[in-house]
Amino acid sequence: MNVVDPGLPPVRGLIDPQGRLVEAEQRLNELNARAGGAIGQAVAIPQIATLSRLAQRLGILISRAVVAGDGDGDVDLWVKADPTAQGVRLEITGWRLRAAWRPGASDDERDTDFLRSGADWLWESDASLRLTFLSAGAGARHGFDVDEMLGKPLTGLFALGEDKEGAFPILGGLAMRQRFDDQRATLRPTGQAVRLAATPRTDRMGVFAGFVGAVHMIAPQPTRSEPAAGIVEALSGDFAARLDAALRFPLGRIIANADSINAQSEGPLRQDYADYAADIASAGRHLMGLVDDLVDLQAIERPDFTVASEAIDLADVSRRAAGLLGLRAGEASVRIDKPAPEDALLATGEFRRALQVLVNLIGNAVRYSPEGGMVWIRTEREGEVAAVIVADQGKGIAIEDQERIFEKFERVDAREPGGNGLGLYIARRLARAMGGDITLDSAPGQGARFVFTLPYGAPARA
Repeated sequence: MNVVDPGLPPVRGLIDPQGRLVEAEQRLNELNARAGGAIGQAVAIPQIATLSRLAQRLGILISRAVVAGDGDGDVDLWVKADPTAQGVRLEITGWRLRAAWRPGASDDERDTDFLRSGADWLWESDASLRLTFLSAGAGARHGFDVDEMLGKPLTGLFALGEDKEGAFPILGGLAMRQRFDDQRATLRPTGQAVRLAATPRTDRMGVFAGFVGAVHMIAPQPTRSEPAAGIVEALSGDFAARLDAALRFPLGRIIANADSINAQSEGPLRQDYADYAADIASAGRHLMGLVDDLVDLQAIERPDFTVASEAIDLADVSRRAAGLLGLRAGEASVRIDKPAPEDALLATGEFRRALQVLVNLIGNAVRYSPEGGMVWIRTEREGEVAAVIVADQGKGIAIEDQERIFEKFERVDAREPGGNGLGLYIARRLARAMGGDITLDSAPGQGARFVFTLPYGAPARA
């Protein structure tokens, strides 16, 4: 294979919602064909297929460096995966050939690496036990920043423990340059017990170059007196508070730093790196939204959950919600037609929760509107009911899906870019907690019309 000039124009392609490569420019088509694939079939390059699925699931553009196998060598690529209604759009740059890495271990030792398939997540180190790789999702699950840990000593992440004979298996493996399998340790961020296993790797000169390792989580053993302690704790409000405290600060820092990098406030930066920083910020905001939803979910499902009963102006709340979503609508080329400044509609509810409901409904309408589309917000009174109607020009929702989308973690099409399937569930629970409801009127091809109702008028005085 020839070395491809990394300065050549980007190569583009399209993966449909079922994971099939349906469009590909020449270099991508040839690379996919050498991997055993073809147009109209599932993508044969695992790294690109995985990145495509991730972008589709999160509903955000993701840029990432990948190394794909190509014949007897590997090729470095920079892949942008952008989810759209048609599937995932690919834009690939880089295309730098490098020789495939060959471990110096024996065939028998390499075969033992298949044991890693049963691991919870993976790690790699250099010869000095500095971390060079950690599975991408491990940090989010276990409370540490993967990027910050890379280059740090393995012992900065794991507190190593002795085995039954008082030895440390990892030190024996390091001294003898051999496999070890039962190194007990705890994750420093959480105190979670784990078991480490690894096989050695060598460089092209046959010199020991570090370990390729696995992490096996060790489940805590519940006591007889408290067999369901973990479940009880997870269902308590403490869990939500700890989740919020544990994730909000690091996510906020990630988003702020990524935005700063993307804005190039510290000086010029290669555009692909600036775009990658924008992807990180976008993914961080997505996760922050998930944290918010999970905290709300814990709150509204508590038996003692209550809302305030106060006089609110639903027209004013609607205008405020539309204002909060103005930037997002502008970026999507969607216009929001909100209630006129003189409109007013008195209702009983909790201002903060009513605003949360309308931000969700209007946000969904913007998300699923076509470019150049319109979202209408109207207020009206019918007897003792005050209502806000949010209507869009999206593709609509089939009758059989109209109740399902109000359930937890449900979406009309999980393959489409969007939220996490909690927003409408939480919004309806909040509406009903305030004495109102959310209903839907829609049909395929005719947009969607959500109606948020609350009791009309000010609350009665006790």
